[in-house]
Amino acid sequence: MIHILIIDDEDPIRNLLARMVELEGYHASKAADCRSALKMLETQHFEVVLCDVFLPDGNGVDFIFDIHKIQPDTAVILLTAHGNIADGVQAIKNGAFDYITKGDDNRKIIPTISRAVEEAEKKKGKAVPPPTYSFQSIIGQSACLQQAINLAQKVAQTDVPVLLTGETGTGKEVFAHAIHAASNRSQYPIVEINCSAFSKDLLESELFGYKTGAFTGAVKDKKGLFEIANHGTIFLDEIGEMAFELQARLLRVLETGEYIKLGDTKRTQVDVRIISATNRHLKEEIEKGGFREDLFFRLSVFQIHLPALRERKGDIESLARMFLQRYAAKFNKHIEDIDPDALLTLQQAEWKGNVRELRNVIERSAIICDNQITLEDLPIELLHHPCSRNDDKGDEFELAAIERKHILKVLQHTHGNKTETARLLKIGLATLYRKIDSYGIQ
Repeated sequence: MIHILIIDDEDPIRNLLARMVELEGYHASKAADCRSALKMLETQHFEVVLCDVFLPDGNGVDFIFDIHKIQPDTAVILLTAHGNIADGVQAIKNGAFDYITKGDDNRKIIPTISRAVEEAEKKKGKAVPPPTYSFQSIIGQSACLQQAINLAQKVAQTDVPVLLTGETGTGKEVFAHAIHAASNRSQYPIVEINCSAFSKDLLESELFGYKTGAFTGAVKDKKGLFEIANHGTIFLDEIGEMAFELQARLLRVLETGEYIKLGDTKRTQVDVRIISATNRHLKEEIEKGGFREDLFFRLSVFQIHLPALRERKGDIESLARMFLQRYAAKFNKHIEDIDPDALLTLQQAEWKGNVRELRNVIERSAIICDNQITLEDLPIELLHHPCSRNDDKGDEFELAAIERKHILKVLQHTHGNKTETARLLKIGLATLYRKIDSYGIQ
């Protein structure tokens, strides 16, 4: 279980943040000031700390040192209502993992936490080796997916920019890495950045770097990701989230292969292949004035659309079995297979979160199942899907009966811990108590 400590003196914000991280499957603890936070840090380990900058008894930028004295490997993400690049740079210098502005950057909180958790797991030595990306590793035989793979294989050997489009969770990151791995740049690095995970100023410094003295807190030169990726590939995920002002700088790199670092007077020349991805409709963003049309045409020289999982339901079985094999090994469990009725439910679900959602469902089901995944192991929200009903099977597979069995199974797995049960079921604690009472669960 990943534990996250939220430090904020405003009750509504603290509770909102706790709810956000709990919905992602993390355990949230809360503190209103530095003093109470320190007490918690002394008795419990946290992988990530979300900390407000302005606290009643201290400043979050300085408090980073106190956190790391007790827990050196904990990732600290600072939150502030009034962000500026000087504070952000000082926070990073003090050891913060990232610096987020409340309100403007709310969508970046969860992606940033995910990156911080991944780094924390690496420091604990729990990270698995980096995956080997190739087109052969992409699972699925559906015609729409094979068409996307075929296009990607053809463009891989060129240097033209590629724009990957598609809904969240369709595998755009996997395709970007596979394209790089099949290119003549594969011996050089592929560097990726999620444009939605950084404020405008921090994204600019991450991409282009800066010189000493460029602003307060810039005490040494910093290489940008374009420089790090020289001769290789840079993958700009969620490109539609990039600030309009930054888009002009990116366009210049695409057109000339050069840029000027913050605080520098000379140009930096790079040879980088750009792959970008978005789940937005960029043409609509252009009409709204949120995205540059000239940049769109430069990025989308070669555009590949990745199909949603509902458009390739024939691939669900092979994907589910692949994820099952992965998580059975991860949890050191012997899981033989997926029950036919459970598999039918998976094949009939809507999968608004696409392959990523399917992966998460199999992971959660693998945690609580015995020797195979059955209907009782699947999340309740899948069982509520109208297609998941199978009236021909009789009372045994009625929705209410299945839901009751599922709740019982998760309660057994958590040894009666209702808070953890509600988290795994992705329902509120009050809803869980209501269902327990309704089903007469003792």
